[in-house]
Amino acid sequence: MRKPIQTFAFLSAALCVSSFGLASTSVAAPKNQQTGCHTEALNQLERLAPEGHAVYKAMSDKKLFLVWLTCDDVQLGLATSVHESVHVLTEERDSFPLINGQSVKRPHEVAKFFAPKLAGKNFDSRDSYVQTYIKAGSASSAENFLYMLDELNAYSHDLNSAVKLKSLQRRDRQVDHRDGLTALMAFVTSYTNMARSSQPATWQGLQNDNTKQVIQTLWTQAETVVNASCGIPGIGRKDKDYLTFVKDEKNNGGIAHLLGRAPQISDECLSPSVTSSTKNST
Repeated sequence: MRKPIQTFAFLSAALCVSSFGLASTSVAAPKNQQTGCHTEALNQLERLAPEGHAVYKAMSDKKLFLVWLTCDDVQLGLATSVHESVHVLTEERDSFPLINGQSVKRPHEVAKFFAPKLAGKNFDSRDSYVQTYIKAGSASSAENFLYMLDELNAYSHDLNSAVKLKSLQRRDRQVDHRDGLTALMAFVTSYTNMARSSQPATWQGLQNDNTKQVIQTLWTQAETVVNASCGIPGIGRKDKDYLTFVKDEKNNGGIAHLLGRAPQISDECLSPSVTSSTKNST
């Protein structure tokens, strides 16, 4: 699923890869696509963010990777290209490609669990990430937990690349790179806590060894990426709200149980303190 449009920037993608299935993998770039920076951008990706470049190399149709890459903001374009290409690879391979080069098979058994849109009650309905990913009728991630995990993984790759490419960050605008991953972490937190408190069939399924291991792997990867980004200013606007929600013991009982520990979020990511706009669950 394409990322929400971010502050002071736009995504000139003519293609959105649906989580229910891939669009054609032979898609020409939009006519207004700037292409003059592509060679240099890919060189920068290989030099600064080799994990992101590995995603590019894994694409069977490399032109598809370039659909999301514009010259207006190379850091944003490359991070978005990595994000969307991870979705393509996930669908093609039926597994989640990890930042470390390994992969984990998609746990299709979670498709029978309750719909993630029901866990959206803990968040502001006007939030762009709520509207994109867990509002009823918005995306496959609102109906099927498998695709919420897909987004969690894609945003981990996204932020990891953005952090590695921070030297390319434009100084005249703010692009909220950290918001996407922290939003998905908050949604997974809310979902697993609701499962634990009121959805016994899903809760039992989440504790299946295979499913739990996939969640542990994707969550630990997300934590690592978020914590590595904490010292970088100006790449988040609502990230502290989402992370405050994740760290609140009233909200994280489900994910903590599945992990065997509390979520590990660096205090640096939460400083200075902010007023959370998410609603704590009761």
